[in-house]
This record gives sequence, C-alpha cells and structure tokens, in this order.
Amino acid sequence: MNQPDRLEELWRLQRALNERIGVRTEGMNEAERVQWILNYCRAMSQEIAELTDSVPWKWWARYQKFDEQNARVEVVDLFHFLISLAQVLGMSAEDVYQAYLKKNEVNFRRQETGYTVKDETDSRHI
Repeated sequence: MNQPDRLEELWRLQRALNERIGVRTEGMNEAERVQWILNYCRAMSQEIAELTDSVPWKWWARYQKFDEQNARVEVVDLFHFLISLAQVLGMSAEDVYQAYLKKNEVNFRRQETGYTVKDETDSRHI
C-alpha cells in the first residue's frame, strides 16, 4: 500500500488547520502576506522561548529539570508555524525540499572552504 509523501502530507494538514482557523494563503495581497509573515515569525519566537524553557538554562537555579517531552512538543509547534510561513511565501513541500537540497550544498561548500568570508551571493541561486 502506498503511503503519501510525508512532507506533502504535513503541508496538506497544515493548510487544512490554517483554513479551519480562517487563514487562507491563496490570494493574499502583499500587505496580508507581510502581516502573516510577521505573525508566524512572532509565533516561532515564542515557541523557541518555550523550547528554551524546556531545558535547564538558568545556571544559577537548581530546581530546573530537562523536560524532553515538552521540548519535543515545542519542536512540532515550530514545524506548524514554519510550514505556515512557507505557505504564505507560496512554497510547496517540493519547493522547500529542493531549496533545502541547494542550501545544504552551499553549507557543505562553506565548510569545505573554511567559511572564512561571508559571500551573500552563494545562495542567490536558491
């Protein structure tokens, strides 16, 4: 039995959730897109903070414990908002996959050459 592509399925599920909430990315004008990009960036910043709070980062406090279960949930929350952000930008799962492959090549090339100089043009082809 064929299973759906997992990345495509995440995109489908996130689109359905966003539409259930009332967010439809198709047909957004530029101002709406900018607003939702900011909304999702803010949401991801909050999720990063919540992820940070899952690990004992306060070196002066002895009461903290590593909450791995919550950390995993926060990572998944980040995926929700990251996929939503990609959708606002008009990126399909395939678009993200292809861009990831290209950027991964750039990152490996940077490491092979010592990454001693910032070259903003090395990612323009992505």
